[in-house]
Amino acid sequence: MSVVDTISGAARATAQRLPHKIALIEGAHSWTFAQLYDDARAVASAYLARGIGKGDVVAIWAPNRREWILAALGAHIAGAAITPLNTRMKGMEAGDILRRSHARLLVCTQAFMGFDYPAMIADQSLPELSEIVIIDGDGPDGWAAFVASGKGAGDPAVDAAEQAVSPADLSDIMFTSGTTGSPKGVLHSHGNVVPLFRAWAERVDLQESDRYLIANPFFHTFGYKAGWVACLALGVTMLPMAVFDVEEMARLIETERVSFIPGPPAIYQSLLQGLAGQTRDFSSMRVAVTGAAPVPPVLVERMRRELGMENVVNGYGMTEFGAIAMTGKADPPEIVANTCGYALPGVEMICVDDAGRPVKAGETGEILVRGRGRMLGYHKDPEATAEAIDTNGWLHTGDVGSIDAAGYLRITDRKKDMYISGGFNCYPAEIEKLLAAHPAIEQAAVIGVPDERMGEVGKAFIILRPGMAADAAGIIAWSRENMANYKAPRSVTFVAEFPRNAGGKVLRTALRAL
Repeated sequence: MSVVDTISGAARATAQRLPHKIALIEGAHSWTFAQLYDDARAVASAYLARGIGKGDVVAIWAPNRREWILAALGAHIAGAAITPLNTRMKGMEAGDILRRSHARLLVCTQAFMGFDYPAMIADQSLPELSEIVIIDGDGPDGWAAFVASGKGAGDPAVDAAEQAVSPADLSDIMFTSGTTGSPKGVLHSHGNVVPLFRAWAERVDLQESDRYLIANPFFHTFGYKAGWVACLALGVTMLPMAVFDVEEMARLIETERVSFIPGPPAIYQSLLQGLAGQTRDFSSMRVAVTGAAPVPPVLVERMRRELGMENVVNGYGMTEFGAIAMTGKADPPEIVANTCGYALPGVEMICVDDAGRPVKAGETGEILVRGRGRMLGYHKDPEATAEAIDTNGWLHTGDVGSIDAAGYLRITDRKKDMYISGGFNCYPAEIEKLLAAHPAIEQAAVIGVPDERMGEVGKAFIILRPGMAADAAGIIAWSRENMANYKAPRSVTFVAEFPRNAGGKVLRTALRAL
């Protein structure tokens, strides 16, 4: 691997190769690749002025916008890792991740979707967090003041710091929930990220001439690594969207001649529903990348016919491995809809039975993956790492599926109880733990139930504390105030007890039958 296999090295190489090409468009403003890279160097200088560099962590809690990229790329140039925070998180959730990542500095928005981010963590104990920089703030803790506190893009200290960054260095700690009820920090290096997503870009046919509308959130692998990192590595113009809006997406496609859009099926279903009966010019559209939920064949056909997307591809990935498999440009709608494609270059993928033995083509088993893109492990959790990665280097995904003779993967079930809502992984154990903080709830059990738009949504079965009263609407409203909205259950059923097995474990299959 070379230094171009670091995120900052890829950005620098593109800035040198395409200095005057437009890298980013945001509203009426645009920046070239050279400008974006120089602006990130100025941010790196501000980090270094605070002693933040290799071995440190910068947290980012904001919607998709230029400063998010600069905060992350600046950290990478300085040698630091980033921890992205989900914009839907509430204070308790955000505080937990800030503490466990040992973040020294938080870059966040003042307000988003009606929530005051700094206020939400004001009562959290965060002894290692030395500073909060407000992206949209004008005062001494605002973005402009922060950047100005450094020595600018020409700071020699930035050169030294960037030259010291290698592909083996930590690029990010991305927290993903788990069956234990507590989010786990997934460790990735620059060498995990850049080569893998170059291969991903080739498979999905992302080209230098594309205009990429990034509606996937930057705090997610889809919007971060398969989003702006891929654009910086290839020299693709990007248009970040802070909030998904059907009419705004349609306007951007028309006025900015967008050619490339990735996202879960819900995005395309919303686009088709919202524009029904309208005549729009989508002739620039070329590629749609979907995944993270089942894709009906009719949706693939409609995306091609009604949205003009000649190339619709589907895939499979996870935070612990980034991108694993993708369909290709020539695959027909039934393959795109019914499979997750075949392994990306440098990635090995097998299915095994309960004894760990590989099964025959077409037979069902747990999916194991290894190779380019596999995480380094879980942050400060060797037991969970050993449980996930075996002695032969295989990552046990917990997903059940089959691989046919041509190498195409089909996901059929999940070993874990996870369900996917609107493209976001939802882990019942974590949601149940959050619900347990409600004063009227004795116990909670959560399952995913089918939803036409979101794929699946949460349904909570609740046992109330003796003498306490609550209604479904109140619990749902409380959930929306205390957890990310995609985690908040959409329906509640009160029960006197849960169906359990002989060992006392809640039988989720029985709950689904209810």
